[in-house]
Amino acid sequence: MEVTTKYKTASIHQVPKDGSRLPLMEAFYTIQGEGGNTGTAAYFIRLGGCDVGCHWCDVKESWDAELHPLTPIEDIVQAAAPFPGKTVVVTGGEPLLYNLNPLTTQLQEQGIRTMIETSGAYPLSGDWDWICLSPKKFKAPDASVYPFADELKVIIFNKSDFAWAEEHAARVGEKTKLYLQPEWSKANQLMPLIVEYVKSNPKWRVSLQTHKYMDIP
Repeated sequence: MEVTTKYKTASIHQVPKDGSRLPLMEAFYTIQGEGGNTGTAAYFIRLGGCDVGCHWCDVKESWDAELHPLTPIEDIVQAAAPFPGKTVVVTGGEPLLYNLNPLTTQLQEQGIRTMIETSGAYPLSGDWDWICLSPKKFKAPDASVYPFADELKVIIFNKSDFAWAEEHAARVGEKTKLYLQPEWSKANQLMPLIVEYVKSNPKWRVSLQTHKYMDIP
């Protein structure tokens, strides 16, 4: 789906607090490529705006909310509703910058499962069927998010990230699924380390960006 330009863009501070409009960067129907729901059909809603600033982020164009149209959530939901895979993944950017309660309510009223991918840098809003917490060193998660994580997905960029991953694993619930995922540009270098770490610490699982191997969004 190509984002229309009929809506005005706005800074993060101009996004309505009631969640009635959100800065929509893009939306598309594809296959989930990472984490606990890999291989399943899902409609992705990518919101603009992020202040976490991972230097290896592969969607830096999402950082500036002002570049993306402030779109009524009714239009966002209407675009998602026709697709047969009744699952929406809200991602970013950092989606928890915004009030997501109205968006998830309207999606669920359409019989759509709601999932979020977040760094956890802000308190949760929205009603979620699945929460993927992917913490970043550049801005620590809000403590309130940890108990609600269905999966913890830690990006491994350096050897020191394994110990950092364990720090976060100690803060999530017992039923949270734990994933280690290599940063894409260093995957060949890091994968042997991740494989050996998971073999020695089997509470963890390996997550790959399989959508990149499939050459899909």
